[in-house]
Amino acid sequence: MNISLSVNDLLACCGFMCGGGCNGGYPMFAWRYFMHHGVVTEECDPYFDDIGCSHPGCEPEYPTPKCVRKCVNGNQMWRSSKHYGVSAYRVDSNPHNIMAEVYKNGPVEVSFTVYEDFAHYKSGVYKHVTGDVMGGHAVKLIGWGTTDDGEDYWLIANQWNRSWGDDGYFMIRRGTNECGIEGDVVAGLPSTKNLVRKVISEDDSGDASL
Repeated sequence: MNISLSVNDLLACCGFMCGGGCNGGYPMFAWRYFMHHGVVTEECDPYFDDIGCSHPGCEPEYPTPKCVRKCVNGNQMWRSSKHYGVSAYRVDSNPHNIMAEVYKNGPVEVSFTVYEDFAHYKSGVYKHVTGDVMGGHAVKLIGWGTTDDGEDYWLIANQWNRSWGDDGYFMIRRGTNECGIEGDVVAGLPSTKNLVRKVISEDDSGDASL
C-alpha cells in the first residue's frame, strides 16, 4: 500500500505525549502515537503551509495548528481514515546496523544537533565547522553512499522546504556520529491494513462509537 499520512494529525493531535508541536518533540513517542492512536490520511487532514512549522531564518514563525479531528472532506470520517503502526523500536547506532535496517524496512528517523552552519547548507557532505547550537532536529534517513573522493555519507530528506539545501535533501558524514546523527535512530512498521473496527457512528467532534 502507498498511503500518504497526515503530518497535521501527528503534529497537532499528539500533544504533550509527543512534545511541543512546532517547538519540538520526541520521535519515539510519535511512533508510539502512530501505533496506539493511528494517523489519518493526508486527504482527510492535509498540511497547510501557511500554518506550518518554520525553519531557521524563515519568518514569521507560526504556532502549532489546532487539533480539530475532522476531515476537510465532510464525506470522510476521521476515525475510519486512521491507519496504524504495528511496531516502534530503536535501531543500534552502529552504521552497519542502520544500513541493514534501511535496506530491509526502508527509511528511519534520526535526530541530530543543528548548528548555525547547517542552516546555510547547499550541497556536498555536511560536517559541522562553525557556529553555535540552534537546537535538535529529527529527519528521515533514506540511504547512504560514498563520494568520488572516498567520503562516506548518509542521504537524508529534510522537511524545511525544497528551496533549502539540495532540493530539500542533504548529505552528512557517515561513520563518525556527526552531530549525533547515528546516536538516536528510531523506526517502525505500518500495518498492511486499516485496523479500525467498523464505525457505527461518529459525532461532530470526530469521536466514534464502535
